Amino acid sequence: MSATPSNIVIEELPIPVSPGAEGWDDFVAATQAGRRSDAVAFGTSERDYEPDEELPHFQDPHRPSRMFVARVDGGVVARAWFELQADDRDTAWVVVQVPPEVEHRGVGRGLADAIEAGIAAEGRRKIIVYVPETGSGGERRPAPTGFGSVPEQSRSTRFCDARGYRLEQVNRLSRLALPVAGIAEKLAAAVERSGPDFALHSWIGPTPERWLDDIAVLWTRMSTDAPDAGVGTPEDVWTAERLAEEDARKERDDPRKLVTTAAEHLPSGRLVAYSEYSVPPQPGRAALQYGTLVLKEFRGHGLGMLVKLANLDYLPRISPGHPSALTFNAEENRPMLDVNEAMGFVGIAYEGIWRKDLA
Repeated sequence: MSATPSNIVIEELPIPVSPGAEGWDDFVAATQAGRRSDAVAFGTSERDYEPDEELPHFQDPHRPSRMFVARVDGGVVARAWFELQADDRDTAWVVVQVPPEVEHRGVGRGLADAIEAGIAAEGRRKIIVYVPETGSGGERRPAPTGFGSVPEQSRSTRFCDARGYRLEQVNRLSRLALPVAGIAEKLAAAVERSGPDFALHSWIGPTPERWLDDIAVLWTRMSTDAPDAGVGTPEDVWTAERLAEEDARKERDDPRKLVTTAAEHLPSGRLVAYSEYSVPPQPGRAALQYGTLVLKEFRGHGLGMLVKLANLDYLPRISPGHPSALTFNAEENRPMLDVNEAMGFVGIAYEGIWRKDLA
């Protein structure tokens, strides 16, 4: 436990074992603080998760996490957490969320100190932090990739500079209003373009047993084939067994469902592309894009457009009423941005990805 110069107390928050269990009220307060921060940072509340939707993320045995919070008079007012990868001994991913009402009081500094100390204690040396930005005016700092930029004089840029982080990449957050007009015709054109060697398969929830091996390959390749710039994302190896365990855990504990469409290469019988949405149970909330990937060796057939359109065509048939879809893409990932823009996605915010290597 530590105190910032403003007497705000920083401490680690144990993750509750289930909704309503010991520590649940503080976990809920931390989630709400994160939502208040993100609503300003991203300019939208559509990315919000409910506390019972967030909890399974923090209980993933393959991605262990630790959360730290700032308290005022005993109440949680801000949070930060880091996530590790069980089979990687080097990397930690970080999110810091400080709502506007407690800015300028040393909260961010106190949380960052606690996070970095915790990461060092875990033996990790590479920190990757995600920092949302909505401002577009003033002097800009370009990403080293040459694609995208962040405000040179924003509080977050100056904060990251002061702590020794370096900008590596910029992600774009894009929004698509649902339903998509003329989607049946667009999908038919995508099917025609991809040709007769590919077939579509869609499902909600757990992966069908026949596709476990193929989806495990696609999820693994998501960690190696997506544009990474100088971030240094490690390979995250999935197996059919790990995928089945994850599906069972989510089916048991997570109110959200994955809605997936994949493309099978008929000559080989393998899935070679997929797209998925994380869908909340309430129809009035946004669907959030998780992975979309086409294996490198099968690119050039329009499969990215095919699986994204097919999944958006499938979504309202099994989970109707969602007003929008949100997706993140690296600014240098022009092929996928071309697909998204052709579908009608519009950029609404950006996210700087910063890296720090501890001594």
